[in-house]
Amino acid sequence: MARFEMLEAGFGTMGAAAQADMFLELGMMYATGRDCETDLVAAHKWFNIAAIKGSVRAAELRSELSATMSKVEIARALREAREWMTVH
Repeated sequence: MARFEMLEAGFGTMGAAAQADMFLELGMMYATGRDCETDLVAAHKWFNIAAIKGSVRAAELRSELSATMSKVEIARALREAREWMTVH
């Protein structure tokens, strides 16, 4: 599974739109298996974070993805997104 370190200098000062776009791209990467294995839980997590940062498209994709996931998977994705937001 691909991982990205987001602790680079300047990450905290990025604009919300730039952050949302970056998180949307992470969601797309995991949803499609681009450069990593497909991981719907991770995709949902990153779409959720992008939506929180203001991406309408990420919210739409998260909703579509949710329709293909179990309640347990969705709960895990939401928990992981919440944990990530708490730390960052």
